[in-house]
Amino acid sequence: MNARDPLLPLQPDESSAIAAFAEQVWDEQIVPALTDYIAIPAKSPMFDADWAQHGHIERVVRNAASWVEGRRIAGLKLEVIRIEGRTPVIFFEVPATKAGSTDTICLYGHLDKQPEFNGWRNDLGPWTPKYENGLLYGRGGADDGYAIYASITAIEALDRQGIPRRAAWA
Repeated sequence: MNARDPLLPLQPDESSAIAAFAEQVWDEQIVPALTDYIAIPAKSPMFDADWAQHGHIERVVRNAASWVEGRRIAGLKLEVIRIEGRTPVIFFEVPATKAGSTDTICLYGHLDKQPEFNGWRNDLGPWTPKYENGLLYGRGGADDGYAIYASITAIEALDRQGIPRRAAWA
């Protein structure tokens, strides 16, 4: 098999393969991970003064970091950075596979959530995930809780298609 020419633009078959891979990972792995994430009331310290004692943010960080490490992306380095009195930060770095690349891509997301608020439908709640008609309801799922999962899946999709990538960190 010939190697992919990295100077060519993305071809339709590659684009379709990337989309199919991302869709499969989304359905089989990310939706279950987000379902677990939604059930955890990991509120921002602005809305939960005892966030460290409650351990909810610690739990979502640990779960997300474990998911990333389980993806086994070549060269990925992950570190959870902790500073006393501050919420932990997941920092990961993935080396470039594009020859001569000096560019870096920064990916960002957050795992803390806003408070419950009101206005939920009778059959929905902020910490009770519900998957209905292809939509996942619950607090935090649409507010960046998916970011780390989507970022890693995008990197993985490029690798599976042999598309060289720039260095990435988040």
